[in-house]
Amino acid sequence: QVQLVESGGGLVQPGESLTLACRASGITLENHPIGWFRQAPGKEREGVSCISSSLGSTLYTDSVKGRFAISRDTAKNTVYLQMNNLIPEDPAVYFCAADQLVIPNLCAMKAYEYDYWGRGTQVTVSS
Repeated sequence: QVQLVESGGGLVQPGESLTLACRASGITLENHPIGWFRQAPGKEREGVSCISSSLGSTLYTDSVKGRFAISRDTAKNTVYLQMNNLIPEDPAVYFCAADQLVIPNLCAMKAYEYDYWGRGTQVTVSS
């Protein structure tokens, strides 16, 4: 049984940083595309970043480029999302997801591409 568990969310002030973690069981994350998504109240789920299997190619949505970084630790079977310089537009519930279909070195930031989801972790940015 595949389980993804996010952690690391919290309340920070604008300009501060958080690191989210996505720990997996029942699936080897390095063998699958992994995505980070977020959903704010009243808004659609938005792709934030993804990392491909194999070489670990990455993608970012424009609003987080230069501020967020996705990475993985194969030994811990964990994918991280380092979020720097958080701004008031970033608060949301952040989810990680795994795609069962593997195309080496490619990942997508469309929610419908992903098969397994965590329950999310809340990120709040407030002064």
